[in-house]
Amino acid sequence: MFYQPGITDHGLPHDPFKACVVPRPIGWISTMNKKGQANLAPYSQFNNLSFDPPLVMFSSNQTSQENRKDTVVNAEQTGKFVWNLATWDLREAVNISAEQVPYGVDEFERAGLAKEPGTLTGIPMVRDSPIKFECEYLSTLRIPGNAPMGSVDVVIGRVVGIHIKDEVLVNGLIEVSLTKPIARCGYFQYTVVEKTFDMIIPGMSEDVLYGLEGNSRKNREADARRKDLDV
Repeated sequence: MFYQPGITDHGLPHDPFKACVVPRPIGWISTMNKKGQANLAPYSQFNNLSFDPPLVMFSSNQTSQENRKDTVVNAEQTGKFVWNLATWDLREAVNISAEQVPYGVDEFERAGLAKEPGTLTGIPMVRDSPIKFECEYLSTLRIPGNAPMGSVDVVIGRVVGIHIKDEVLVNGLIEVSLTKPIARCGYFQYTVVEKTFDMIIPGMSEDVLYGLEGNSRKNREADARRKDLDV
């Protein structure tokens, strides 16, 4: 089949676009407003952008009333947000926190989640999530789209603090089978990651490999060597 989005009809009972881009990491983002009220919401359009410095982004459509999401408003006003890893064990809480409720309602309380304060930002984090990123807000890219929900805010933040529970580290690596992250698929479907496999590009130089790994220490060592050569 072939169709042109917004021009020709795909002829299917449900739109296939989101089901083509899978699996998508979940940006379970916690924020706080100026009154100190906590907010927690999942975004299925989330990813990292770079590793040195570590940057992340989440993309937020408008509500059906053409309002910007609370998460975006809070991040812009306070300059801070936290990403919490969404896991199989926490899946029901993730789903509850997705409900659209009035501004200022605490989704941690609605979902029965314990909080812990961020070390650097003070933003509440999901205590039982095994991995958390404390982030400083950098910018918002506002992209217009079709009403009422099509317009989107792409929020970019710099990761300034990373929390990893010791029990998910095995031989110095994060063991995915212990964290069991969930990811968004198409329609109302999700998946859970319980196993991984390695593929290393044959014949690649060390600088390419550490870039793929996202090793900031080696990246800075390489930069220092280049500067020494330029002197």
